[in-house]
Amino acid sequence: MERSGESVQAKAEERMVMEETEAAKMAADAEKTEEEKIAGDAEASHGGERSRETSAAGEPPEIMRLEIEGRSCNEAFARVVVAVFTSRLDPTLEEIDDIKTAVSEAVTNAVIHGYENRGGTIYIEAALSGRELTVTVRDEGVGIEDVARAMEPMYTTDCTGERSGMGFAFMEAFMDQVEVWSEPGKGTAVTMKKRIGG
Repeated sequence: MERSGESVQAKAEERMVMEETEAAKMAADAEKTEEEKIAGDAEASHGGERSRETSAAGEPPEIMRLEIEGRSCNEAFARVVVAVFTSRLDPTLEEIDDIKTAVSEAVTNAVIHGYENRGGTIYIEAALSGRELTVTVRDEGVGIEDVARAMEPMYTTDCTGERSGMGFAFMEAFMDQVEVWSEPGKGTAVTMKKRIGG
């Protein structure tokens, strides 16, 4: 029996959500391996003098860049990747949940409003500078006419009644700072900042 495109997509989304827990478990082991590699590289190139404090105080931020297709099934993947990247700062579970929620909202906005469910590339950049995480989620979609109005709680351009208009409100609630740049016809960039560990 053939499956429709819709049921295949639904199955893929369900599988992605189920795999998220497993990905989070694997993140700890992967992060430990990465930290050991970084420590080894640092010792080799700096004679073992480089420390986490020195890195936080004076060195350039650590940066991760990711490009994903603008489809709702990639939202869970994006938030797990950013969470794993942030895990090197040893955040609390609450901080990780906050970050994942904010990234989910930003990616969902790009899929639904930026690209209007027609697909396109979503660009995600995360940077760690000291104890601060900065995440930018950018699309090259339709853009926003009035950013201030779009950021008002309950405002939505979705006519189906499925969207609550709380995306930006959630981002602002879970992150320390949210900035939105947008230009009609050129896309939107949402930059969010959060200090890890108080």
